[in-house]
Amino acid sequence: MQKRLLVKGNEAIAMGAIDAGCRFYFGYPITPQNEIPEYLAKHLPEAGGVFIQAESEIASINMLLGAAATGARALTSSSSPGISLKQEGISYMAASEIPGVIVNMSRSGPGLGGISPSQGDYFQATRGGGHGDYRVLVLAPDSVQENYDLTIKAFELADKYRNPAMILGDSMLGQIKEPVVLRKRKITIKKKDWILTGAQGRPPRLLKSLYLGEGELTEHNWKLHKKYERMKKEVMYEALQMEDALLAVVAFGSMARIIKTSITMAREKGMRVGLIRPITLYPFPQDYLGDLALKVRHFLVMELNTGQMLEDVKLAVLKNADVHFYGRPPGSIPSPADLFEEIRKIYKRI
Repeated sequence: MQKRLLVKGNEAIAMGAIDAGCRFYFGYPITPQNEIPEYLAKHLPEAGGVFIQAESEIASINMLLGAAATGARALTSSSSPGISLKQEGISYMAASEIPGVIVNMSRSGPGLGGISPSQGDYFQATRGGGHGDYRVLVLAPDSVQENYDLTIKAFELADKYRNPAMILGDSMLGQIKEPVVLRKRKITIKKKDWILTGAQGRPPRLLKSLYLGEGELTEHNWKLHKKYERMKKEVMYEALQMEDALLAVVAFGSMARIIKTSITMAREKGMRVGLIRPITLYPFPQDYLGDLALKVRHFLVMELNTGQMLEDVKLAVLKNADVHFYGRPPGSIPSPADLFEEIRKIYKRI
């Protein structure tokens, strides 16, 4: 029988990073993700790693860039407005094809907002929140176990594609406690032939995001675009009770976690309702939803915001299905009964 530990969601992310071979962390305190640096401050040095509390979020992301450029697996974490400050560095990393993992345990916004859970950072994460034409791999857990598992997955994908990867959680997923199985295994990190190690006995290497030659940047951006297209094969999602569903609820992260109980309540009332939970927000499960829309004619998108993933669902299903929406802006958390009532309202109309 596998050993399970009762840990907080933020701690599970830190444990996953260490077990993924991460040996460098750079961060700056902000609620509600502070347990990540708190855990790593103690345990990363024990694993032979380096923990640095930087002077700012801007310093943190640039330290991440520097460590990752030498081939190290490195991590930074923050929450919403802190991630906003990191965006320039994330853009530099994507352009320079430098991998690294960024954790956003998002809080309420816009502005300073508050510390309650929110999914208002969806656009920021999936549209490459900084300047330029780039994408970031985005993984959205809905449990403490997935906080751990998807952190390991994020490091693997970041290295595979030489691209930043983001864990998009929120304060609910960071603060809850649940049993976690630690999937410890030998980590094999493939040799990286592009890293900066000092040009001793080899030609010099250059990692950069500045391209001034005629047509040079155009060529580079098309190269990046082709990589983002290859990323689409990494799409992950969870489908529950979809075999006979007349209404497909689409939700991610903590909202999907609550809705699972609401779906059970609907099924007990004889309603043929299922749940689609995107796990990768980029790449988004567009093809799956598009195919599903040829059979299921009604979708209900539910988010802890005023409508962001809603746009991706509409693009996926096009004109083949009706897309309904229920949003709960940050400041309060809906109960399963609240969401069941919204599901019931839509179901009565189909």
